[in-house]
Amino acid sequence: MNNAHLAVQFFIQLAVILLFCRLVGAVALRLGQPQVVAEMVAGVLLGPSLFGLLWPEAQHWLFPWDPTQKMRDTQSYLFPASQLGLALYMFVVGMEFRVDIVKRHLKSSIAVSVAGMVTPLLFGAALAWIFVQYTDLFPRKASLVEAMLFLGASMCITAFPVLARIIHHKKLSGTSIGTVALGAGAINDASAWCLLAVVLASFDKNWNHALANIGGGLAYVAVTLLVVRPFLVRAKKWLVKDGTLNDAGLVFALVLMTLGAFFTDLIGLHAVFGAFVMGAAMPRGVVIRDLIGRIQPLTVALLLPLFFTYSGLNTKIGLLNSGFLWLMCGAVLIAAVVGKGVACWLAARATGVPNREALGIGTLMNARGLMELIIINIGLQRGIISEGLFATLVIMAVVTTLMASPLFDCLVGSGTHQPVPEPETGKASELKFVR
Repeated sequence: MNNAHLAVQFFIQLAVILLFCRLVGAVALRLGQPQVVAEMVAGVLLGPSLFGLLWPEAQHWLFPWDPTQKMRDTQSYLFPASQLGLALYMFVVGMEFRVDIVKRHLKSSIAVSVAGMVTPLLFGAALAWIFVQYTDLFPRKASLVEAMLFLGASMCITAFPVLARIIHHKKLSGTSIGTVALGAGAINDASAWCLLAVVLASFDKNWNHALANIGGGLAYVAVTLLVVRPFLVRAKKWLVKDGTLNDAGLVFALVLMTLGAFFTDLIGLHAVFGAFVMGAAMPRGVVIRDLIGRIQPLTVALLLPLFFTYSGLNTKIGLLNSGFLWLMCGAVLIAAVVGKGVACWLAARATGVPNREALGIGTLMNARGLMELIIINIGLQRGIISEGLFATLVIMAVVTTLMASPLFDCLVGSGTHQPVPEPETGKASELKFVR
């Protein structure tokens, strides 16, 4: 395709994606699901799992796709556009992230993060041992240790972007439940990506990648929070004019976001972490108020659905085509829910969190969503897992995400959750439930 054809194809795809996501969202709303879950399901339905199965010619015409990437097709523009939407949204999430609440609940955040990392890691490693010994779900070129680490990392991942959208949908931003879950989820996912770097380093027999991944990530966080943030606080007088963020301030913030996303993507940690940390470094008050007001609407309505669609186009649920694979899928799903949701609930309770809030944290942490799909797509592309195991893990990711919202309403309640006031606006209070 030439540039003109790509542009024409992109616009018709965009129209279909946005309309279909809204149609699925209307159905999902009646089922108690937030729009983000509808977009995740819509992305899968637009791919080979349903649209391509029922009408393959039309699906291929609308989303021309070359797995070898030897020709310019949908992937040429949909992937970078989807990554931009994801990075911008995580930039907004970072700006809404309440470090003061994390500090107040640091013990709980760390305990939930450790429990949500270690327990599913052990469960996943145990399942991988069984799969390697008694099945062909892992290719022969993947060693036992690599299989155990990879499946463990897949089990302990949290759907950080989806988690953020669910928290925003339920008006949990700035609350104890929302902030502890986001803090633990951020630590979980960063750890899981570092674990994935170790697996890939072992698979490629190149340990420099893992060192760059982990060391570069720690250095980025340190520089952003200890150098960039103080600089931005001092530079507020040039960024704000007449009580409003000026255009130069908006552009400067976007430049910092893209540089952060670039760096963490470059070292293998994924762009979402660079954008999230840079968002957390933005000065409180007028700056983040105006940045969120100008970035969030278009990002959520236009760009973010592209991320879910791109991931859905890579997903083939039809590969789960035998009773044995469905049995293995059930084992993976049970291990995932017990290892992540139950473990995080118990960890929160052990650190003094009230039972209802602890149940909410465990439920939110159990959602895996498309961060899971990103990891397992990498595993499939690199030959670490088979197509059958890939399909099994896709089912686990979708089910654990679908169950998060209704289970939260059932266990915690769907009342209005009052956010904790900012330190400069009033005395901090604990989370309250208003019926």
